[in-house]
Amino acid sequence: MGQGTQMRTHLCGIVTAWTEAADAEDAVAEIAAAIGKPAQLVVFFSPDYPVEALNRALSERFPHADIAGCTMSGGISPAGGLERGLVVVAFPARGFRIVSALLDVIDDLDVERTASAVRALRRTLAPEGPEQPSGHRFALSLIDGLANAEETVVSAIAWALDGIPLVGGSAGDDLTFRDTVLLHGGAIHRNAAILLLVESDFPVQIFKSDNFEPTTTKFVVTASDDGRRIVHELNAEPAAREYAMAVGLDPERLSPMSFAAYPLAVKIGGEYFCRSIRHMNPDSSLSFFCAIDEGVVLTLAQPRDIVATTRAELARLDAALGGIDLVLGFECVLRRLDAESRQVRQGIDDLYRRYNVVGFDTYGEQYRAMHLNQTFTGIAIGRVVAP
Repeated sequence: MGQGTQMRTHLCGIVTAWTEAADAEDAVAEIAAAIGKPAQLVVFFSPDYPVEALNRALSERFPHADIAGCTMSGGISPAGGLERGLVVVAFPARGFRIVSALLDVIDDLDVERTASAVRALRRTLAPEGPEQPSGHRFALSLIDGLANAEETVVSAIAWALDGIPLVGGSAGDDLTFRDTVLLHGGAIHRNAAILLLVESDFPVQIFKSDNFEPTTTKFVVTASDDGRRIVHELNAEPAAREYAMAVGLDPERLSPMSFAAYPLAVKIGGEYFCRSIRHMNPDSSLSFFCAIDEGVVLTLAQPRDIVATTRAELARLDAALGGIDLVLGFECVLRRLDAESRQVRQGIDDLYRRYNVVGFDTYGEQYRAMHLNQTFTGIAIGRVVAP
């Protein structure tokens, strides 16, 4: 392995590897030398890699593997967070059965056609005989984070999965909001989503964790561009000014750190889900990472101890699975920024190291039929083999 490239072989047979090599071909070559010949690769990579070179290198180095992946806004590895580089999760043929499909033109998604494709994929996963018990199956979604289509995609997929739990993340590009890219089937895709269905001999459990609780401060969306996720007015006032006044900040100085520290949430089914702000626009409107409709009531949220809430969730999963072998995780980039601003990122990294968390920082997280923000979602894989 090259300098700075690390790998870990897990009890379930999955190999994880990561590198911060600056050159795409070097990064792939170093990891290929480490992990052998997997059946399925899931990859997360920096947007500053030339994607054509990276895709070509992956295809050449892993000619017999199915490859799916996306750009990231930072990587997660058992050694800690990565500012840039390549993160690879290599699934073996033994112990895992995986099928995948690409959904294209997701900003104009045909819901019926998508549902039919998902059902066909399910039949491919278990063409004969009974399916594995529900605790041994999950669905993984990777979605273009700039297509503004996650809600439609996730609801269509979840509808057709018929109980298979879904989790995933939206591709990012280091908060530049210029170009998010997916890889599937040896090709480069935009305005698309990838769905993988996984059946495992090992117990699995999906999860979500956040560290915010609602306050009494409310905002009503009084003017918005729903399709573009832009809110022009909150409480009949310019959105950025009203938000800044409520959190005690100068409207001219709002930044990603501000939005990470003071997220907004919407109440659905008695539970609050974060709806994070992407950026402020020159006209004092606010662009969001999630769909926001006119008339929606948003609640200002306040932070809880992010390390304590994450530790509690990972400990719960560890107990439920009889020991965690590996966690494939998707963390909102704003959650990472908030942890850094509160100087607790080391505590989060220590937990990720302890529980073998690998994944990427996202522009949004998927959990069952929901698209979320400022959340940590993922799949925990247990150590016990099914009888």
